[in-house]
This record gives sequence, structure tokens and C-alpha cells, in this order.
Amino acid sequence: MVQLYKMAWRNLGRNRRRSFFSALALGIGLALLLLMASVVAGEMRGAMESNISLQSSHLQVCATSYDEDKASLDWRYLIADPNTLAEQIATLPVVKVATPRLFMNGILMAGERSVGIRIMGIDPTSEANAPYRNGLVSGEFLAADDRGGILIGQTLAEKLGLKVGDRVVLVVNTSDGDVDEQPFIIRGIYSTHTPGYDQSVLLLPLAKAQAMARAENRASIIFVLLRDREQTDAVVAALRTNRYQIKTWLQMNALLVQTEQLSNAYMAVLYLIVLAITATVIVNTLIMAVFERTREIGILSAMGMRSSRIMAMFFAESSLLAVGGIAIGLLLGGLMVAYAARYGFYIGSYNMTGILIGERIYAYLPLKDAIVLTIVTFLVALLAALYPAMLAARMEPVEALRSGT
Repeated sequence: MVQLYKMAWRNLGRNRRRSFFSALALGIGLALLLLMASVVAGEMRGAMESNISLQSSHLQVCATSYDEDKASLDWRYLIADPNTLAEQIATLPVVKVATPRLFMNGILMAGERSVGIRIMGIDPTSEANAPYRNGLVSGEFLAADDRGGILIGQTLAEKLGLKVGDRVVLVVNTSDGDVDEQPFIIRGIYSTHTPGYDQSVLLLPLAKAQAMARAENRASIIFVLLRDREQTDAVVAALRTNRYQIKTWLQMNALLVQTEQLSNAYMAVLYLIVLAITATVIVNTLIMAVFERTREIGILSAMGMRSSRIMAMFFAESSLLAVGGIAIGLLLGGLMVAYAARYGFYIGSYNMTGILIGERIYAYLPLKDAIVLTIVTFLVALLAALYPAMLAARMEPVEALRSGT
């Protein structure tokens, strides 16, 4: 076997430029595969993290009759005494934070301009507000006892030309079917780097939201974040009750999960296309080697070298090209993935119903995916040697010697 690889190395060295560019083509193909896989995985990972931290949480506890799409403020659809329930849920060791939230649909009026928005009443002291507190662009965060301040997204502020300190008016439907209209001052402007979300969600202190909606001490949901989302089912089992419905992050992000599965299917096709293109380079290199070494193959065959060993020699050459190409691909791909993971790709505002996509896509490449793509690339390179190896093995010694003279 060692002798076989020595011969393969010598044969590749006969035309070093061609061998190098063949390995380079394979390496570029692998680098592209790694980058493509990391971008898709990064996009799905980022979207899932955004959805969980901003919208769905790991678990949502709500009234059995509550419909999130309607955001109804009817008391029948709300949770009574939500703070007590949130405190009980927070006692579970795996729960990181549990906090009540109240949702309302309303209209924000700034001068002569108005826009429909979703109002979210929050407990300003909760850790669940970290995306808004850490993403504060200007101004200050809300206080629990603030009765005249709101927090708006940067995209919405830019759209309406608003800044900290500006006065606006909120119009909302109340729990008893009336319409309430109140003035507010913009305390701060936040950015979650998710333009579609930042232009539609406005934050109010929970107490003020409850008063404005006339919901008294009630909330729409209990927003629950876990320390380990793999423990979701265990927490659901611990909280299971007929009084409330419990939704998991998988249920609430079903569309995103389906999108990820569909994306993976499309990417598998693209991977095959890229590998097929790079495989043709290996095939072309080895076929040229067969015709250039026709006389040599005939001599080896005449000396008694079996067809299987001749095939093995070309497979050895292909494996050496594959190893060189993979080394180049891992180097180039690693650099590209590292750059994309740090700086990302700016895509701007991109909205999809039910999915929060940030303004940048940051690459993320699991070790498992890198290993699988590397192995597949190596196997494709070996398969590319099959036809040239069979072509060489089938040569008749006499004809090979005659055509080689």
C-alpha cells in the first residue's frame, strides 16, 4: 500500500501545476460548501434565537381560551393575578425567568402621521427585557411606576421622525369595548437589529398597560425563558394543568422549523451541484493522466500488475488530490466562515410572517456539519476516480504499448 501511494505521489508530481489546480478546485468547492452551510445554519439559528427572546419565549402560559392572533382584552381570555403565577413558575430550578406580559393592538399618532402598532406591557425589572435594555439606542429604559412614558423601536422612530422626548398619542381598544386615547412621552428608543419587529412593537410598563386597557390585574401570557431549552418537556409536565394552556417554543415556531427543513433540502441539492462540478475537475485530471501514461500502463500490465492494482493506483492519486483539496478547503472555508461569523452579511429589512429575521446574517458552522461535508467531499473525489481507473484497468497490454509508441 505504501508503495502504491509512492507511485501515486510521483505520478501527480509529473504535472504539478495541473495537480495543484485540481486540488485547488476541490478545495474551493469545499470552502463554498462550508460557507453555504454556515450561512443557512446561522440564519436559522439567529431567527430562532430572535423569535424565542423577543416573541415566543421557551414557554408561554396563557388562558385556555386565549388567541394570540386576536390579542383580545376580554377578561375571559386573560390570566388573573399573573405576578403570583409567574413567581410560582420561577421557583422551578430550570426556569431562568417568568414574567407577565399584556398585549394590545393600537394606533400611534405623531402629529398628522399615524401607524398601527402592537403594544406590549412589560415588567421593566424583568431579565426577559435584556434585548430591549441592552439594545437601547438613546434615552432611558422604562421604570415600573412610569405612567407617561413609552419605549419605541428605532425603525419606527426613523419612519415617523421621532426622537427621545417627543410627545405622541396612543389609541387602543379597551377590555370593555371602548376606545381610549392618551398622550405619552418617548423615554427611549431601542434596537433589536430586527427591523420588522422594531417598527411594530411599542413597550409600556405593565401597570400602565393594564390601566389603559382596563384589564385590572391581568395579563395575556406568562413569558417563560429556560436555562436549557432541552428541558422544555419536563417543565411542561411539571406545569400541566387544566386551568391554562402551555405552548412550547417548538409549537410556536413551527413555521420556522418547517422553513429550516425545506432550506436544508434545497441546500442538499446545491451541495450536490457544487460537488459534481468539482468532481469533473478530478475526472478530467485523471483521464488526461491515463492517456499520457498509456505506454506505462501497458508495461505495468505486461509485467503482471493486476487490473485491480492499476485501479487502486488511480484511486490513490485521487485520494491524494482529495486530501490536498480538503486541506485547502478547510483553510479557505475556515477563514470565510470566521469572517462571516464575526461581521455577518447585511440583508437590511426582511419581513416574513411568523419569523423574525435580523438585519444581518451571522454564519454558524456546527462541527458535525463540517465533518460531514469533509467526508462527503472525500468520497466524491474517490468516486470521480472510478471511470478513469476503469479506463486504465481495461487497457490491453499490446494495444497500450502500440498506442504509446
